[in-house]
Amino acid sequence: MINVKENISLKAHNTFGLDVRARLVALLHQPEDLMPLLEHYRDVPVLFLGEGSNVLFLEDFDGLVILNRLEGGIEILDRNRESIHITVSGGMHWHDVVRYAVEQDWQGIESLALIPGKAGTAPFQNIGAYGNELADVLTACYAIDTRTGRNLRLRKEECGFGYRNSLFKREPGRYFIHRLELRLYPGRRPQVRYRALENYLTERGIKHPAIQDVFRAVIDIRLSKLPDPAVTGNAGSFFKNPVIDRRHYEELKQRYPDLPAYPAGNERVKVPAGWLIDRAGWKGFREGDAGVHPKQALVLVNYGQATGFQIYKLAQRIMADVFDRYGIELEPEVRIIRNATKQ
Repeated sequence: MINVKENISLKAHNTFGLDVRARLVALLHQPEDLMPLLEHYRDVPVLFLGEGSNVLFLEDFDGLVILNRLEGGIEILDRNRESIHITVSGGMHWHDVVRYAVEQDWQGIESLALIPGKAGTAPFQNIGAYGNELADVLTACYAIDTRTGRNLRLRKEECGFGYRNSLFKREPGRYFIHRLELRLYPGRRPQVRYRALENYLTERGIKHPAIQDVFRAVIDIRLSKLPDPAVTGNAGSFFKNPVIDRRHYEELKQRYPDLPAYPAGNERVKVPAGWLIDRAGWKGFREGDAGVHPKQALVLVNYGQATGFQIYKLAQRIMADVFDRYGIELEPEVRIIRNATKQ
């Protein structure tokens, strides 16, 4: 049986650096150990946690936290002249996966560099950045259905991916992802579809970027805009970029001519949440140790001793203000852990 410890601080296991505690904590190294552990603690609320890079705890967790420490690495399933099909252990750091692919000259995930978290949690919100997302390259997830104990191979079409959304996010706690399948493309040149990335490369005279160029550019841009969680507690982008009707956008455009937008299909557009928050005057705001990062309005931060509740109340104030100004409802991208009910 896995060693389970009691009354453990989760400060080192969430990137906001919140000193909340869990009644029970277990480290999971092998997928086959999961169901016996859940059976033993079947009457206890359970929370799966990778690196805690996309969660906000509002209070202590009166249940069992299972930390993903799965072993294993990257394996090649098959390859041909056009593509390579690999599997990735869910316990790998996502950035390590990206870096390895770039070193092998495998195109497909170079723009997803420096996104924190484990590979096994990447499908949860269909991680994305700079015009690309995980669903572009993922072919399947291997997951344990905790309701039945079955080990499933879920094809991409069965994962219900959307913008920062998935089957796993809609049914939290049901599936434990322990391996991913990705299809990448050896030697293929990357497609740059994001303005900030294009500008970065153009300014450096890189007209035909290789994946290594994109990888380094993404890292430089992210480091210049986003705080290091080891220094200032944060979970990256706190809010999703909202999608609104084109008519609503055109009305706002009359009041805010510089409001950017990106096509989202079916007469809808995506507008940058960071722009809305910045224009509303929240960038750099601080109340106690809860604040908005001065370089990126999408990022809420813990300057040291803020509680999860204080950060959440700040988020609610921002959401209310954005709605009052623009008629747009912001939605947190970060998962809010309110109590120890089944997650």
